[in-house]
Amino acid sequence: MSIGVSANRLELLQIARAVAAEKSIDESIVIEAIEEAIQKAARSRYGAENDIRAKIDPKTGELSLTRNMTVVEEVENDSQELTLADAKKIDKTAEIGTVFSDELPPIEFGRVASQTAKQVITQKVREAERQRQFEEYKDRVGEIISGIVKRVEYGNVIIDLGRAEAIIRRADGIPRENLQNNERVRAYIYDVREEVRGPQIFLSRAHPDFMAALFAQEVPEVYEGIIEIPSVARDPGSRAKIAVISNDGSIDPVGACVGMRGSRVQAVVSELAGEKIDIIPWSDDPATFIVNALQPAEVAKVVLDEEDQRIEVVVPDEQLSLAIGRRGQNVRLASQLTGWSIDILTEEEESERRQKEFAERTQIFIAALDVDEVIAQLLATEGFTDVEDLAYADLGEIGAIEGFDEDTAEEIQARARDYLDRLSAEQDAKRKELGVEDAVLEVEGVVLAMAVKFGENDVKTVDDLAGLVTDDLRGWFETKNGERVREPGILEEFNLAAEDAEMMIMRARVAAGWISEEDLPQPEVVEEEVDEAAAAFDVENMDLAALEAEAEALGLDLDAELPEEGEEAKAD
Repeated sequence: MSIGVSANRLELLQIARAVAAEKSIDESIVIEAIEEAIQKAARSRYGAENDIRAKIDPKTGELSLTRNMTVVEEVENDSQELTLADAKKIDKTAEIGTVFSDELPPIEFGRVASQTAKQVITQKVREAERQRQFEEYKDRVGEIISGIVKRVEYGNVIIDLGRAEAIIRRADGIPRENLQNNERVRAYIYDVREEVRGPQIFLSRAHPDFMAALFAQEVPEVYEGIIEIPSVARDPGSRAKIAVISNDGSIDPVGACVGMRGSRVQAVVSELAGEKIDIIPWSDDPATFIVNALQPAEVAKVVLDEEDQRIEVVVPDEQLSLAIGRRGQNVRLASQLTGWSIDILTEEEESERRQKEFAERTQIFIAALDVDEVIAQLLATEGFTDVEDLAYADLGEIGAIEGFDEDTAEEIQARARDYLDRLSAEQDAKRKELGVEDAVLEVEGVVLAMAVKFGENDVKTVDDLAGLVTDDLRGWFETKNGERVREPGILEEFNLAAEDAEMMIMRARVAAGWISEEDLPQPEVVEEEVDEAAAAFDVENMDLAALEAEAEALGLDLDAELPEEGEEAKAD
């Protein structure tokens, strides 16, 4: 587009309207762009130092060109400013800030001026178009949109949305899906960003939420919120797992998503290039949910570690390959779906591990208690896991073991305590040898075995302990080469809970003088516990004698000094 001498008033308005309609932007923006272009051309004609303004009447197309002078106290640019004294010569009512406008004659656009004007207008229109696109699509993140493939560049697919362009990057496409030019395609808007080169609309066909949005389109119950989709895990183009739950007990969420003869799920499968979909019933019980997520494999037993969000799953030997899936796909998707790390063992592997643990406990009892293998095995069979369990167990519990009597129980417990005393002496000597201060042992929660571990990891003072963080004690997970790897903590073998590790460090900080007791985390008062306490101490239905007995049990003195109301106040 160019502006020439022949462009009369109506032509200017027609140009503005045509451009605004073509780019889907406001007509006033185009008119402002033309005004700026004329201003730039006029400044090159009359001098860039002048403040020249162009104004086009949006109704008549009338163009006015003016040179403005502003009244100021001190002139810095005499081409744009004048003093109040000079202004008074022109208009006696002038004051600071008054603007004088001189009408300028129309200018003729040469070739260079026309080209410059065209560039200015094009730039302004492009900026307005980009802003319009951003405003239009920024609130549509999470929607499915349909467009036509415009071109494919190095694996990235440019999609024409009609009023904007979007991109499906290589990583956001379905592997092995070959989209062709002019092909209509549906995708999920997962991000809209305002960048230097304009708004970028990012689409995806591999995003887990794309599948959830497709089910919302195909399954009315999902769209209406009767059925919810808490989580989705996908291996794009191959297989996916989707968890569903119904808010209406009369509606089966799995059946509703499958549809009559699989019609609903098949529509989603067709859109996703044949991706196989497992529809899993969601459960708020982690064990049940994970067992469901591992379908079609059958699970024999699960062991949960809620602290680390880890679960051990035992499956029959013949189900192992099914549970793991091709290249680990089934267990990987189940892990993504549930948010838990899943370890899979066969029944034979679990049996071997139990036998190994049993043998290890047996050997510990033989060495520590100086008993024969039969007695050690009996102790291990009864569930005693270590010598400390025996040392502080109830004598009757030990004596109840078949073949044991009271004397045997006392002897075993005495040996267990002697062993722990010897072990403590050895650990204390090692602790001192490693240079761990006595003050470290005085920190609440620290035992001798922990102090030895601290010494082996160069934690020798209260300040050293105070400077640690919870992960230093408990361990943490890192992603290495795409795999989640656990890094052991200093006290890994003690299986400390996160709150216990945190409290140990905080108490060390108190001992080191870094913080005060008031800074320690305060235990939360659970409302149910308060209600139970209130129920246990029912004053309203209690006579005075019972109240005094209850107060005495709580260590309260009802005969203490009372307000002036005397006996009535005491009764209250």
